[in-house]
Amino acid sequence: MKVTISKRTLRAGAIIGALLGGLLTTGIGHAEKVLRVNMHSDLKIVDPIWTTAYMSRNYGYMVYDTLFAMNTKGEVLPQMVDTYNVSEDGLTYDFTLRDGLLFHDDQPVTSADVVASIGRWGAKDAMGQKMMSFVAEMTATDDKTFQFKLNEPTGLIIQALGKPSSNVPFIMPARIAATPPGEQITEYVGSGPYVFLKDEWKPGNKAEFAKFENYVPRDEPADGLAGGKNVYVDKVVWVVIRDQQTKMNALSKGEIDVIESPAHDLLPLMEQDPNIQLVDLNPFGNQYTFRFNQLHPPFDDPKVRQALLYAFDQEEFLLAAIGDEKYFKLCKAMFICGTPIASEMGFEDKLEGNLKKAKELIAESSYDGTPLILMHPTDLAVLEPLPPVAKDFMEKIGLKVDMQAMDWQTLVGRRNKKEAPADGGWNAFITSWNSVDNASPLTTPFLNAACDQALFGWPCDDKIQELRDEFAREPDAGKQLSIVENLQNRVSEAPTHVHLGQWYQPTAMGKNISGAPVSPVVAFWGYKKDE
Repeated sequence: MKVTISKRTLRAGAIIGALLGGLLTTGIGHAEKVLRVNMHSDLKIVDPIWTTAYMSRNYGYMVYDTLFAMNTKGEVLPQMVDTYNVSEDGLTYDFTLRDGLLFHDDQPVTSADVVASIGRWGAKDAMGQKMMSFVAEMTATDDKTFQFKLNEPTGLIIQALGKPSSNVPFIMPARIAATPPGEQITEYVGSGPYVFLKDEWKPGNKAEFAKFENYVPRDEPADGLAGGKNVYVDKVVWVVIRDQQTKMNALSKGEIDVIESPAHDLLPLMEQDPNIQLVDLNPFGNQYTFRFNQLHPPFDDPKVRQALLYAFDQEEFLLAAIGDEKYFKLCKAMFICGTPIASEMGFEDKLEGNLKKAKELIAESSYDGTPLILMHPTDLAVLEPLPPVAKDFMEKIGLKVDMQAMDWQTLVGRRNKKEAPADGGWNAFITSWNSVDNASPLTTPFLNAACDQALFGWPCDDKIQELRDEFAREPDAGKQLSIVENLQNRVSEAPTHVHLGQWYQPTAMGKNISGAPVSPVVAFWGYKKDE
């Protein structure tokens, strides 16, 4: 693919000066209004393209902006883009950026920044890679307009550019987006509604963001991730509190304002607290997922992977982590129950704890008795109970398991390692994806089976890739369902991951907090805090 960028001078701004200027603007003349939030994890990685970790994605929505964004109806609407046009033959897309877009170093956002940012994202993200397979050329035609030329028509372009969750096509300055996608960026300048206060960032303790005074919201009302990103507080502070009871007490006393992911066993107590409200900001819910590392034994053998599809029982995982049935749903559909492409094809006899069949597959496999490393995050209430359940099932079918405890951010770093498990690598872990991430063969990150270009776990399967391509080219909904069923049959033979059921997470906040966006992604514009 050819990429061309118009010439312009890219100079680094005085970042610290810009940050201080923003703080002085908000800090003088009135009492600073601070929203204190306990997020689901600590922030340690501040490159939302390098990792799919939701903390990094959430950070991304604070600091960066997107070309398009999804509203609460699932519609993808212009965000940084003002207007766009598609040629009659569907092969040329022309885009114009809206006025008033500035980076936090006061440099204007240009088409050169867009082309560089989309190029980096498109090399890393599963849906981005698929979109880029249709793009013959991206060109910044002038500072405010850019063009995509396709090698064949597809309806994927706008949907991909408006992808709401990991990895999100955030727009960065071209000099930063020039960082290879396999390396982390070292400069943190965006054009979003908040400025990251790098000097105040203390991993393990807090991360701070100041309102970007020069941000120009869209005129439309906020709607999900789309519309005007109006900010009504001066600063957002993400506060790390690990103990669930402690964070609930802090919320009740007004010491913090929001708990992103309160423990489900504490929800009944929070419902009775007069100072706390529970709000469902994500009606799409989430999906638990067990991920194999296919580079090393035993999960390089598809029979071992198939065995877990039979051995695992969704209900046992959901009861262990969530407990209350009103907050979870058994669902064998890989692409989320309730969607137009929901189907149980390929999984009708699986995910129900069939230990007999699983043992037969292990006996037929190449497994040699070597313990496998299962990473166990101990600091996330919604994940911590799951690895022991997986360990129990695996040991019952004859696998030996070394379950290693660590915090989530350590796991996020380690899962990128391709080294053998005995040399600091890994064999498996359990995570959770927002359902909007897993609602399509093109967005489901763990379904990408492009070998080295796939996410950690690195599955390699030409048939899966062919069926994903077929889905991307097919506009007819009925035919898409047929492709999905063929795809699920293939995944049941060559599993890339195991989907462990859907679950739902209310957000807890003080009664004086309002305006939180209803969205599958955590966002902090719109929040209002009454003192």
